[in-house]
Amino acid sequence: MRKIKFACWNVNGLRAIAKKGFFEWMDATSPDFVCIQEAKISEDAIPKELMSPSGYSLFISCAERKGYSGVAVYSKKKPNAVVREMGIKKFDSEGRYIRLDFDDFSLLNIYYPNGKASPERLKYKMEFYEAFLKHAEKLRKEGRKLVICGDFNTAHKAIDLARPKENEDISGFLPEERDWMDRFTKKGYLDAFRHFKQEPNCYTWWSLRTAARQRNVGWRIDYFFVSEELKNNLAKAEIHSEVMGSDHCPISLELKF
Repeated sequence: MRKIKFACWNVNGLRAIAKKGFFEWMDATSPDFVCIQEAKISEDAIPKELMSPSGYSLFISCAERKGYSGVAVYSKKKPNAVVREMGIKKFDSEGRYIRLDFDDFSLLNIYYPNGKASPERLKYKMEFYEAFLKHAEKLRKEGRKLVICGDFNTAHKAIDLARPKENEDISGFLPEERDWMDRFTKKGYLDAFRHFKQEPNCYTWWSLRTAARQRNVGWRIDYFFVSEELKNNLAKAEIHSEVMGSDHCPISLELKF
């Protein structure tokens, strides 16, 4: 039996996190894949030392807008294919999607939109959700087993944020956002962390404005999901709230094959 270890982290800027021990953390934990969101860098601006840390290759999807969004995967394994778009221009231009295909699974690293800025951005977020679900279902029909990770920008259930009542009217915990998460999971996408752990007070993001992290007033908005075809391969899923460097913390997944 072999185990494959994945990590996922919204780093809030690749250059910024590199100065805060990111590569030392990678070295110490040695995942096979490190999926990051909010890389906030153009491919031609990435310093050489960030392109290929020891044992890893970097695959990145950048937004057209400089210093915005962007997703990337540091991989120890050579993929069969790398895909950087869903095929919808208004989503692909923001650098929110990257997929690495392997024999046993496809790894999808997604930075889902934030809907807080305006009604227009909430509409964009919901349209992205719908387009992504349709896209994921198409991949499954093609026979792909999916590992999906990223910052979903939504806490699924009341257990997934410290103050659910106070946030019922805030994007990130709106009924329509949570309804989509319900539909997503009912289609056969398993929340890896909740597969293993049901306890409360487990969060992945804390506001920087209110010293929320020290008080653990947080939200669980970063996830690993696997399509149900990989359910028997689940070995472990964890949240690493002790790891600093961003307003999010890393999460991890292990699969056995």
